[in-house]
Amino acid sequence: MSERHFDVWAAGDAYERYMGRWSRRVADAFVRWLGCPPQGRWLDIGCGSGALTSTVAVRCRPRALLGVERSAGFAATARAAAPPPARVVVADAQALPVRDAVFDAAVSGLVLNFLPDPGVALGEAARVVRPGGVVAAYVWDYGEGMGFLRHFWAAATAVDPSAADHDEGRRFPLCRPSALRPLWTGAGLTEVTVAPVEIPTLFTDFDDLWTPFLSGQGPAPGYVAALAPDVRERLRRTLHERVPARADGTIALTARAWAVRGRKPGAGAA
Repeated sequence: MSERHFDVWAAGDAYERYMGRWSRRVADAFVRWLGCPPQGRWLDIGCGSGALTSTVAVRCRPRALLGVERSAGFAATARAAAPPPARVVVADAQALPVRDAVFDAAVSGLVLNFLPDPGVALGEAARVVRPGGVVAAYVWDYGEGMGFLRHFWAAATAVDPSAADHDEGRRFPLCRPSALRPLWTGAGLTEVTVAPVEIPTLFTDFDDLWTPFLSGQGPAPGYVAALAPDVRERLRRTLHERVPARADGTIALTARAWAVRGRKPGAGAA
């Protein structure tokens, strides 16, 4: 296969079937870790299909909540799912259509590593947060903490050695504390904290794990969609042999994200 990656971000509903259930759980854990400024103004940068936007709307009861998402298909899914007062617009995380110092908190879930220049996006987040406000995000720990993806890419590489080039664990060195902390301090943010957020990922059976890889949305499903049918079937069989199923057929794994937060210097606490 070519060095081209297979990241596809077009259909929010299809992505929900692949990662949405885990995205919602980690969003909830992240918001509980972060805390909620009372009646705050929130911005969700790269809101995807709306897992974090919806969680903030329900848990934090914000005065205002704006989600921005570059993919029109994902924005439509987020717009349909997020309760008031959430508003979702199509916009680029690296050029936010927002005035300076408007928000109390700018957050981002599972997207920073996919941006062409995460530093620019983080600078934009810091720009639109008021002095004393919070800038926070979380990314999957692709290298070590995503059990089902580690099994997937090990199986894919056994079938197709070139698959290693598409493994998010190799592609995204940003997704570890040693890279996240300096990104935040480099943006001029203070009181920087990095912490693990871990959730269980329980699959009812192998089909519950495998079928979402056929969604075509995201790096691994995009890779699967590009395979010839016979290679795809060999991958399915190899993955089935690898994953540790329990006696009742369930597959109990875990997924870990790294969460990071910092504060914009200046008067006033969020």
